[in-house]
Amino acid sequence: MTDIVFAFEVHQPFRVRKDYFWEHNMFKRLSGDELFDYYFDTNLNREIFERASRKCYFPSNQIILEAIDESKREKKRVKVSFSLSGVFLEQCERFNKDVLNSFKQLASTNCVEFIGQTYFHSLCGLYPRKDEFIEQVELHKQTIRDLLGVQPTFFENTELLYNNNVAKNVQELGYLGIFTEGAERILGNRSPNYVYSAKDCSKIRILLRNYKLTDDIGFRFSSRWWNEWPLTADKYINWLSSTPGQCIVIFPDYETFGEHHWPETGIHEFLSHLLRLINEKPNLKMETPSEVVKKNNPQEEIDVPEFGTVSWADTERNASGWLGNTMQWAYYTSTRDIEPLVKESQDRGLLKMWRYFQISDHLYYMFASGGGPGEVHVYFSPFGSPVDAFVTSQGAIMDFEWRLKSVVVASNEPFKFHTGIGEENYTGFIALSLRGFMDCLSRVDLKSIEFHNARGDFEEWAATGLRDETLATEFKKNSKLKRSNLRKTLIDVVRNRLDEYVNFTCTNKR
Repeated sequence: MTDIVFAFEVHQPFRVRKDYFWEHNMFKRLSGDELFDYYFDTNLNREIFERASRKCYFPSNQIILEAIDESKREKKRVKVSFSLSGVFLEQCERFNKDVLNSFKQLASTNCVEFIGQTYFHSLCGLYPRKDEFIEQVELHKQTIRDLLGVQPTFFENTELLYNNNVAKNVQELGYLGIFTEGAERILGNRSPNYVYSAKDCSKIRILLRNYKLTDDIGFRFSSRWWNEWPLTADKYINWLSSTPGQCIVIFPDYETFGEHHWPETGIHEFLSHLLRLINEKPNLKMETPSEVVKKNNPQEEIDVPEFGTVSWADTERNASGWLGNTMQWAYYTSTRDIEPLVKESQDRGLLKMWRYFQISDHLYYMFASGGGPGEVHVYFSPFGSPVDAFVTSQGAIMDFEWRLKSVVVASNEPFKFHTGIGEENYTGFIALSLRGFMDCLSRVDLKSIEFHNARGDFEEWAATGLRDETLATEFKKNSKLKRSNLRKTLIDVVRNRLDEYVNFTCTNKR
């Protein structure tokens, strides 16, 4: 018996306003609640979401729901899986809650598994530090629990981006398994249609997307030049039935069904017949990914080092769809590297805004290679060219960084807290901004504060790092302060100075 795993990725990004840079919109003084519409094109995002809902989400969900209902008295049930990004769920709540309700109906059937992923459909799984990845995965898990009432136990990293390090992090988060691409360069002569284990991971299991059978639907269904056109459900099921293996993973974008292939192509009729006919084959059975890895032992190990990261994008099936040129790397590093400042701000609004800039689609639109892959990127992009996408998005993240640095009062150099001379006395506390400095003062050992205060280090940092002579003078006044009042007094000094910065910013809006 071969298990058939149907999984669908459902994602819509928040697209940056196309006129953002060219209409000279950068560096305007605004309040925090104005920033979202300042950066992102709400009208375009609503238009695309509503069109996809009308052509794909509503009709396809209804087809799946009916097929599940019809199979409820059968020995073999219709089962599918969805990977819903957090930003897609936000758009459901923002633009059309009926779409969310239709997914809730599917969740209530107990025949649909909802897959974990990064909330913001980002590339944070590739960051050198894993903190942001963990936070986004946990946020997504909580959102799925809150909105759909289920606990994700299987995982899909953004766009199936995978390497050994990703697998290790996902295992530590408690997931049973993870999807990735069944690319020949990681399989060699092996088949994608088996359960595999991950290198140096004893618990987590890997399911590999059968990209050839998936692309027969996703890319070739309505292609009249294809020698297998028209693709019927009967023909496709015969292909599945004759394919050996433990399991076959069919994992397309959900928008395949009505948005990429319009309803007029017959794609919805194909989906409806396919779901009803698969279980009629004696050697086929529909299962969820968690069910598959629980009942099948892994055949062999998959080894994907970080420099060989695999994905489902383009013919290369690596990370080059997002990190293949200097424009993409410039935007990626600009966004990634301000993480410490964003986290120091302790401002939930700024944190969420920064995470919107991590959405992988911003990088995808900057893809500049030609050929078939280039045509796919152009199809999805709202911009006239990859350069336009870069100029606009890079301008937006530069504006955000300027705004962030103003709020936290960023320093030209970090302040590292020690308890004595030498790196062996480094406490692990570091401040990149005045706001971060205040947080460190509240948590670091008092011995460290006494050490730096007596040496005049706070005064020197304020003068050179912050270029703030007023604050330097205040620190100097307290350089002889007694131990009992030292921490509180310095925190009050910094807090008062931060308030002065905020008041200056607010009273000098344009």
